[in-house]
Formats: sequence, C-alpha cells, structure tokens
Amino acid sequence: MSDYLVIVESPAKAKTIERYLGKKYSVKASMGHVIDLPKSQTGIDVENNFEPRYITVRGKGPILNELKKAAKKAKKVYLAADPDREGEAIAWHLAHTLNIEEDESCRVVFNEITKDAVKSSFKNPRSINMNLVNAQQARRVLDRLVGYNISPLLWKKVKKGLSAGRVQSVAVKMIIDRENEIKNFVPEEYWSITGQFQKGKKDFEAKFYGTNGEKQELKSKDDVDAILNRMNGQKFEVKKVNKRERKRNPSLPFTTSSLQQEAFRKLNFRAKKTMMIAQQLYEGINLGGREGTTGLITYMRTDSTRISETAKSEARDWINEQYGKDFLGPNRKAKNSEGAQDAHEAIRPTSPKRAPSNIKDKLSRDQYRLYKLIWERFMASQMAPAVLDTVTAHLWNNDVEFRASGSQIKFKGFMKLYVEGTDDQKKEENKILPPLKEGDVVEADEINPDQHFTQPPPRYTEARLVKTLEEKGIGRPSTYAPTLDTIQRRGYVALDNRRFVPTELGEIVNDLLKEYFPEIINVEFTVKMEQDLDNIEEGSKEWREIIGIFYEDFEKRLEKAEEEIEKVEVRDEPAGVTCENCGHEMVYKMGRYGKFLACSNFPDCRNTKPILKEIGVKCPKCKEGNVVERKSKKRRTFYGCDRFPDCDFVSWDKPIERPCPKCSSLLVEKKKKKGTQITCTECDYEESVQQ
Repeated sequence: MSDYLVIVESPAKAKTIERYLGKKYSVKASMGHVIDLPKSQTGIDVENNFEPRYITVRGKGPILNELKKAAKKAKKVYLAADPDREGEAIAWHLAHTLNIEEDESCRVVFNEITKDAVKSSFKNPRSINMNLVNAQQARRVLDRLVGYNISPLLWKKVKKGLSAGRVQSVAVKMIIDRENEIKNFVPEEYWSITGQFQKGKKDFEAKFYGTNGEKQELKSKDDVDAILNRMNGQKFEVKKVNKRERKRNPSLPFTTSSLQQEAFRKLNFRAKKTMMIAQQLYEGINLGGREGTTGLITYMRTDSTRISETAKSEARDWINEQYGKDFLGPNRKAKNSEGAQDAHEAIRPTSPKRAPSNIKDKLSRDQYRLYKLIWERFMASQMAPAVLDTVTAHLWNNDVEFRASGSQIKFKGFMKLYVEGTDDQKKEENKILPPLKEGDVVEADEINPDQHFTQPPPRYTEARLVKTLEEKGIGRPSTYAPTLDTIQRRGYVALDNRRFVPTELGEIVNDLLKEYFPEIINVEFTVKMEQDLDNIEEGSKEWREIIGIFYEDFEKRLEKAEEEIEKVEVRDEPAGVTCENCGHEMVYKMGRYGKFLACSNFPDCRNTKPILKEIGVKCPKCKEGNVVERKSKKRRTFYGCDRFPDCDFVSWDKPIERPCPKCSSLLVEKKKKKGTQITCTECDYEESVQQ
C-alpha cells in the first residue's frame, strides 16, 4: 500500500508523475472537475449573496468514490492540479470532498513535469490559495449569470442552441465591426513611380520619394504627369549614399497567445489544435530508455515571457557548443504586456538540450512540428541579434528625388535558427545595390508610373483575432481557444479562406445584445471585469461585491429585454434548386465552415450538400461533367467532377482549361515556394505564372 496519495487531472499526467515519485506514492486522476455547477440550471443562489450550488459532476461518482477510498488509506493527500485558477478550484473542491482542512499543506504546483521540478514541488507543499479559488469562482458565477439568463432569452426570441457570454460576444462584435469597416470602406487612389536602373552589370530599382528634399504623395495621374514633365530625361545624379548597420533582435519566448498565432501562421494549426497538442507535450511523452515518459514543455497557459535562470543557462551552453560564443545574445529581460499575470514562465522546452531532431521518432508528426516551433523560438530568444547592412541611395533629376534601398545580412545571429512569421508572410530577403557613390550618374532604362487604390482592413484570421483580444485585454490565456471554437459552433461566424466572416445569425444576436445588454459586448467593460478578477486573485477585492455591482443593473436589463424583444424570424435563403430526395426546395444554411445546401423539409428530410464552385474546366476523364472545387473532411481544397460518384476524377492541384502544348494532357496549377507553376500531369512540361 502506498503511503501518499497524489491527485492530478489526467491519466497521462498521473502516469508521468508516478514514475518520478516512486513506490510510496500512488497517483490518481480526477479526470478534470469532479465537483461543479449543475449543467441543467444556473446553480447560483442570487438571493443568498450569489452562493454557488455545487454538485458532483454527472458520471464522476465512481471516480470520486475511488478517490475517497484511496484518501482514507493514505497518510497524506497531495492535490497536484494544474498551476492556474482552474487547477486551484479543482484542488479546493477535492479538499472539501476528501475532508482536507483548508490550511493544510496539501497543494503542490509545478510549471513543468520533469523529475527535478516535480520532486522539488513535493518538498514545498502549500495550503490552497483561496484568492485564486475566489477569482475562478467569480468568473464562473459571472459567466453563469450572463450565459444562463441571456441564452434562454435567445432561444425563445431567435432560435434554439444559441448562447451569449462576455468574451465570446465581444469577439463576435469585433468580427462584425471589421466586416462593416470593409463594407463601408471607400478606396482612395494613389500612384507610385518606379525606375529600373543599371550600374555596370547590376540592375536595381528606385522609387519616387519627393521633390526638393521633401516627401510627396502622388494622389492622381495629374500629380504623376507633373513629376514626369519636371524631369530632364532619364539621367540621375547620386546626391547621397547612406550606409548604416541595423540590428534585429530575436522574439521573446512564447506565451499562449503568441504560440497560437505562430502555430496558425507556420503550421496552419487552429488554436484548439495547438492547445490540444501542447497539452500532450506538457503532460508527457514516452521517450523510451532512461527518460521514459517525461514532459517536454512547460505549462502552456501563460501570459508571461519570463524564463528561469537554469533554463537560460542550459540554452546558452547549447548555443555556445553548436554555434560558438559569437551567437550568444545579451541577457535580455522579459517584457510582459500590460495586465499580464506573470504567474508562470514562458512556454519553453523543459530541457533546452533535448533537440527536436533527437526525439523526432518518439513524436507524432504534429507533436514534432509544434515542439520544434517552441524549441526553436526559445533557443533563438537567447541568441545574438542579426546584423544587417543597409544602404539608401538618393538619386536626383532636376530636384526630383528617387530612392533605392538595399540590405544584406551581415551576421545571421538568431536567424540561423528561427525567424518569426508574419500575417502577410513577408520573407527576409537580401537586396543588394551595386556600388554607388556621390557624384555618380545613372540612367533609368524604364520609368513606370503605377495606379493603386487603398485596401480595406483585412478580415480577422484566428491569429489576428487572438492577437487583438490579447492587446485589448479581453480574456486570458485559457479562454482564447474555447472562445474561437464556441463562436463557430454557435453559427455566429464562419471561416472563408481562413478568415472570419459574420453570419446573419451572428449579426441578429449582436444587435439584440447591443440594444439590451450593451455592457456584455462593450470592450471597456470586459477589460475592467478581467482586471477585477485579477484584483480578486491578488486579494484586494471581494468577489461577491464585484458580482453584486454587476448584477444590480444586469437584472433590470434582463426584465426589460424579456418584455420588449419580439420573436425574430431567421429565414433561410432559397438556393433555387430542388432536393433530389423529396422534391422540396433546397436552402442555404450556415455552418461552422461556411455555407452549405440543406433541404427545407428538415427534419423530415435531412439531405445536405456542399456548395460546389465551378472553375470553368471540363472534366478531363469523363468529358461530360465540370470540374468543381470541393473540401475534404480536414477542410483541404481539392478538385473533382460534379458527376461524382458516376465519375471519380479528383486532383489536389487546380486543373486549367488549356491542354499541355507538348502532349495535350491535363495541365494543373501547383503552389510552390517560388510561386505558382503550371505543370503537365503526364510529361515534364512546366511554366511559371506571372504574379
């Protein structure tokens, strides 16, 4: 029989920890919350100072009984749930259920599941932190009061299955506001002038800057013509050459938000998938041999960029061994965003010396890719800045100034290992100018004016939305992924080309909330509430008082909404085709991945079909059907015949209408790093596509 009982949330975590602690310890999993608010009712006694009514979670009775039996036999019980508010609440509920005194040193926390970290935490157990528990209780009570009161109202007035919440409703409003910005955007005309020059055998380009040494904008063709008429021919004098050295610092290690953003950009991972795989890496992977099952990364819900001195030292030793001391960066301090809780370290590998390539065969493909991203980002954060040589040449022609810029990486520094992604996927390029000095005369081979129009702000991708939520102080690391998942499942938004677009349903719900519950979708209110929760965690505010202030006004608004909101009919848009199963009209429906066709005779007829997008190409196999764009189960685009299943033609690459000029076979477009290429499916013919 084991002397000590340790309770964690998951079996994977239990298995890893039990191996570190030895035979005297029995480690069991609670499988998350065993005690919680009831699902079928609000569970908050408003008349009794917002007292929560906790019950045993349905289906968790046998687990709880097993834990009670094990606790009676053990000399001491340790509660080792995750090191955050949620984990503290789980530990608190377990302590009450197992009759553990609140002031008993039963709580152990660790930021990483490694042998040293786990053993160290058991040497320093503490009592349950009631400030953390109360902050979590306040969030749960607040979300219950909002969700379990507004949601039934939406079911009654709009349709079943809807919900409202502080963070999700603000996220939907932001997506709708951005869509309105795009709709109301008025493009403005502007022009640019680019000159193509040659010096020796080296070509380079320069762009119009201004006149008489001052920057000038070109807003019309008249402005362009005035500049072109002012120039004397196409010879330019090099008036000045500026050379300088520029340093580029590496990014700080990942927080939850930056990890979700970068995994989206570089790995095409949704936020939910990123957190699921990060959880696996945190809880432990079986590496075999002496290491066995071990946690590969630190806790993945954090808004801090702080790292331990031990991890920093190990990383710097590895960099010195692999690249030399020139690649070691200065000892940089973490810079946390305003409002960051800084409860944990940044997300980093538990052992910097455990390179991804050394454990690739122990990981799934997605685990490896995410671990590699985390490892490279952390290691690069300890490396030297990259050094770039930049040159700007000022070319003059009758007081008309063009500027040519070039840069060259002089020292790669951290860029030898890792470069942060961007939303527009710009790449670091070496753009070298030919040797130019003051007094040189260069002649333009071509001078090309180009008309442009300003573009509306882009729709939110998951990465952009998470970044904006974090910047505004809405939500916390643990809420980003569930929020994005919820607003799609409810049908408030859909994804179009990996970008969020609001649905009609989302706009209807947003309008109702805006009129009757403006504070729920108010950014400032939501940010203040997050700050109040932080203050509760710090012990400077009482949670019931915060809830009371909110509920006083909320209750009045709820009564008004019940009386005034009329039934809203959400009509489906006719698709103009009939259902082949029952003959009723098909209508457009909105799902989490966009529009699809469904029979209007639902639920008697459950026929649904994807909306097929024709690409203007006849099927190369049956010669009768048309090639249409389809989506796989994993939302990957492919192309097939619209006569499927009678014709089984499919292609991952987009077919084009004309045949191969060499063998008359099918030509397809292939996306490559250097751009799009047209290739033949049978012979070696290929051509580049002009961008």
